[in-house]
Amino acid sequence: MKLVVAIIRPEKLEDVQKALAERDVYLMTVSDVRGCGRQRGYTEVYRGTEVRVQLIPKLKLEIAVNEAFVEATVEAVVHAARTGETGTIGDGKIFVLPLDDAIRIRTGERGSEAIGP
Repeated sequence: MKLVVAIIRPEKLEDVQKALAERDVYLMTVSDVRGCGRQRGYTEVYRGTEVRVQLIPKLKLEIAVNEAFVEATVEAVVHAARTGETGTIGDGKIFVLPLDDAIRIRTGERGSEAIGP
């Protein structure tokens, strides 16, 4: 089992969900987050004053998958979250972490059965 954590642009969520659904991956948790990377923020004018915004709004997706779905999940997120043909700075990151255990609270199922179809 793996935990796929993806940080993406908020406007790409629907595209990512659609791409994941095409690969039979439906279970995920989505959180609003703020962060900075190579984008390093931007400058905007607010009430006549120039303001530097350094923490950019993003979405954090947490997707628990069985080994067989890891590559399909990563591929779906990469293709759906990328802007344009080659992508741009700020498109996001994906982290794949080992997942030691998962428990479905309702039934008490553990491991792969708790997250699989």
